[in-house]
Amino acid sequence: MPGENRLVIVSGLSGSGKSVALHALEDLGYYCIDNMPAGLLRALLDEVTKPGDGAADKIAIGVDARNRREDLETLPKLIAGLRASGTQTDLLFLQADDDILLKRYSETRRRHPLADLETELQAAIIRERELLGPVINAADLVIDTTHTSVYELVDAIQDRVDRRRTRQLSILLQSFGFKHGIPADADFVFDLRCLPNPYWNTELRSLNGLDPEVASFLDAQPAFARMYEDILAFLTHWIPEYINVNRSYLTVALGCTGGQHRSVHMTNKLAGALKQSHDPVKTRHNELSTSNVAAP
Repeated sequence: MPGENRLVIVSGLSGSGKSVALHALEDLGYYCIDNMPAGLLRALLDEVTKPGDGAADKIAIGVDARNRREDLETLPKLIAGLRASGTQTDLLFLQADDDILLKRYSETRRRHPLADLETELQAAIIRERELLGPVINAADLVIDTTHTSVYELVDAIQDRVDRRRTRQLSILLQSFGFKHGIPADADFVFDLRCLPNPYWNTELRSLNGLDPEVASFLDAQPAFARMYEDILAFLTHWIPEYINVNRSYLTVALGCTGGQHRSVHMTNKLAGALKQSHDPVKTRHNELSTSNVAAP
């Protein structure tokens, strides 16, 4: 980005996909360093952006719980200072459910960075969540990789992080099924379970919200139309407020029972409307994905 350096700080729980995120950014041309002491961040940035051969204007830094507690607690203040000095800075935080993290460590047989002979894996994960509390609270974007594949995480890094221009709000609308749990990375959650359900129509049961037959059925329902207009009006009103306070990311989750019909069509319909006046607007359908093997 001419005239402005770009810094992406990648943090999160061990096993949630931080290495995958950093590798994705490296492939996109970022100068990447993992396990960086947060206290050295400004000095490193000054060094690698120094004018001359080899100077970098896109940098990605991995910061994890092995940092000193005081450095993690002051990271939000440090980021504010970097932004004030003209560096476009995004703090990305990756997380996943405890049972998924335990499963990933069991499969890879890697040692958790906070685990030792006196600390079991479960206790290390709990300790890590505690230490990273100030970081997740300051994060611009939280990505929950519990049901995210390596490829989906890489796509998210490319679409939401790398392609976000300066002072731009990146919006993600995602459908989900309540029976699978509410997405942990959502800023707004809308419950569509009160709407007529195409599942009870035998001709529509095997289809999903991407199919025109389901879309036609839902668009003909007065309740669906009213909720669509209400949610669109709500988002249209509040998106400018998020832009005014310099928010970088907004994630909206729309849920029905199984995440197959109502939430999928509502997500696409809202995205189509928002794209008329805002860019970028991305969509994700959590329960239509066939892969849920996430990254270490």
